[in-house]
Amino acid sequence: MLSPVLAGLGLGFSLIVAIGAQNLFVLRQGLRREHVLAVAAICAISDAVLIALGVSGIGFVLQAVPWLVDAVRWAGALFLVAYGVLAARRAWRPSGETLSGGDPADPARPDAQRAAPPAHTHTGDALAPDASASVVRSDIRTASSPARRARLIPVLLTCLALTWLNPHVYLDTVFLLGTVANTHGDQRWLFATGAMAASVIWFFGLAFGARLLGRWLSTPRAWRILDAVIAVVMIALGVSLVLPH
Repeated sequence: MLSPVLAGLGLGFSLIVAIGAQNLFVLRQGLRREHVLAVAAICAISDAVLIALGVSGIGFVLQAVPWLVDAVRWAGALFLVAYGVLAARRAWRPSGETLSGGDPADPARPDAQRAAPPAHTHTGDALAPDASASVVRSDIRTASSPARRARLIPVLLTCLALTWLNPHVYLDTVFLLGTVANTHGDQRWLFATGAMAASVIWFFGLAFGARLLGRWLSTPRAWRILDAVIAVVMIALGVSLVLPH
């Protein structure tokens, strides 16, 4: 028999490792290297709070108030569809400032290697700075870096909405994990610790590991495809929340 910690870790991973609105948002932020630590922390802390609520028995209280889950379901559906529409707009009309998945200062970037001109040109016996090289490098930084970098507060609010307005998070994290945890009796908090650890490992791994995909997402076309996939998934999830099951 597995220890409660390993059981919680396994169930936590099985519920969290799936393509969903929250994971896609974390992935995109990781690819853009934008507020990565804050986003991963918000997701992990939110999961920890929800798991603690489930283990403490709040899930049974929520079951007695079914209209609350319905309200969250409709609010979440509207938010997901709206987010999907915005992603579709990015895919249809991309902006160069938001299509960078890597560090523009990284010399390993192919575009930086191709475009970087020599820093100096010979003029007689002296070396003089080449003004045009400076201008070109400035243009490269402007084109490849997220000039319109999203501010921290809107990003965190979006992350919180994708987490707390998702009714499935209550069904899976609060109800299901809470119910299974309580079958472990006095060791239920060890089970909860394992489930929380799964969330921390997954979200921080996804957020900071996403940059490894930068090689394949270094072109505007790749980012348009990613945004198109995000749009389809978000809208489909939003519609599925309100369709009769």
